[in-house]
Amino acid sequence: MIDKLAWLRIEKGRVLCARSHGKHLYYLPGGKREPGESDEAALRREVQEELTVSLVDGTLRPAGCFEAQADGKADGVVVRLTCYEADYGGTLQPAAEIAELAWLGVDDLARCSAAARVVIEALAREGRLA
Repeated sequence: MIDKLAWLRIEKGRVLCARSHGKHLYYLPGGKREPGESDEAALRREVQEELTVSLVDGTLRPAGCFEAQADGKADGVVVRLTCYEADYGGTLQPAAEIAELAWLGVDDLARCSAAARVVIEALAREGRLA
């Protein structure tokens, strides 16, 4: 099991996704906790490092846990995404290992990692995507 945090940002019925250098699939921004780090602290750090924006204090709210086959790993290796929504300040731009950002929806599932697909499909069932 690979345990990760993800920032779920929905605007105009689309989900913010990121693609790393050298990869072709998009995923939800976020990453792993460092030892002793809270979910909020880890997500703030990852979002700042990857997207150059800051999550707004007091706006972080749980958005669910999702599991899927981990991309590029052996069959049966699962990634668990603990997702949070939050408002942000600043201008979104790719940084660190991120090559590109995109606002994706159900028509873009083929461009997404398995875990991102699971999240996008769940959001579509809830009527949150365009």
